[in-house]
Amino acid sequence: MQGIGILTGGAVAIIVSSAFKHAYKRPTFAVDHILSTPPQADFVWRIIFMFGAFPAALTFYWRMKMPETARYTALIVKDAKQAAADMSRVLAVDFDPEQATLDPQTAGDDFGLWSRQFTKRHGLQLFGCASTWFLLDIAFYSQNLFQKDVFTQVGWLPNASKMSALEEVYRIARAQSLIALFSTVPGYWFTVALVDIIGRFIIQLMGFFFMTVFMFSLAIPYYHWRGHNKCPPPNSDKYCHGHRLSFIILYALTFFFANFGPNSTTFIIPAELFPARLRSTCHGIAAASGKAGAIIGSFGFLYASESTKKSQTDPGYPTGIGLKNSLICLGVSNALGFAFTFLIPETKGKSLEALSGEVTADDKNISSRPPVLTA
Repeated sequence: MQGIGILTGGAVAIIVSSAFKHAYKRPTFAVDHILSTPPQADFVWRIIFMFGAFPAALTFYWRMKMPETARYTALIVKDAKQAAADMSRVLAVDFDPEQATLDPQTAGDDFGLWSRQFTKRHGLQLFGCASTWFLLDIAFYSQNLFQKDVFTQVGWLPNASKMSALEEVYRIARAQSLIALFSTVPGYWFTVALVDIIGRFIIQLMGFFFMTVFMFSLAIPYYHWRGHNKCPPPNSDKYCHGHRLSFIILYALTFFFANFGPNSTTFIIPAELFPARLRSTCHGIAAASGKAGAIIGSFGFLYASESTKKSQTDPGYPTGIGLKNSLICLGVSNALGFAFTFLIPETKGKSLEALSGEVTADDKNISSRPPVLTA
């Protein structure tokens, strides 16, 4: 559903910017850098931004109506009766509480988050989940942010000086929505279809591998894709003799394998590996590591992708390492994500209790639903 949200966000940006663009026609920035941005343009980003409040409000309401998970209520709160009632209400099936089975399920599971026992059982797993999420988000968020620079350099978008402010918003939103429609969203649904067939570990490993391959395939022969020489006037802001379509296809494939890969599995795996008492905390640590990577990707590469020549940088930005070198750095980040994935075990086909060590793997009572509750 994250992919559907990305498409919806793009659709909102296209509709709002298109409406304002037709209502307030303005010259390009090159013709008049002041009149190219109408005062009403200030409402465009506000409307797009505020639209996000509606699904957030609905999520809050539905979450307030949602009961706590049965595993937490039964194993941690030790209230099998309430857990049975919650599951009966959600699944429309009658469950009988078996309070007597709670103690065996939680035996030996009283260690703390930073204890030696937790480190021995789950330390490398937590590090693997946190590090891969961190490395993924460096690449994922930076790619989303400098999409417009990529599209401009390969000639898929006009130079900003040749558009008005509203035209620029419209064209960028359209380009990003096309990438989402043909690569991002299909990637998510390939994961939905295959995650319980080929497994989380293989999908994450494969995703990082192909992200690395395609990123280096873009970066190393970058000038071959973009073109080496500027075109003659009136297109002197573009590069000629490049391979624009091939570049866009390879670039879209990095998004496909991000989502048919670690951008899906990094959410799933931490929710399955750890004991019920610490599961949300460990998932939160992994997610927080991802947001740290997002900060580096968002701010670091926003500056890093700037040209090495001061005359070609955006106003207000210092010189950077250039787009080619930025893509190489992202390829290295993906390669590290591939390596750290080996710290994470496969979770396909195993119960949460077996994965977290709450029961042994040969326990005959293991099932995919909480063993403390029987239908």
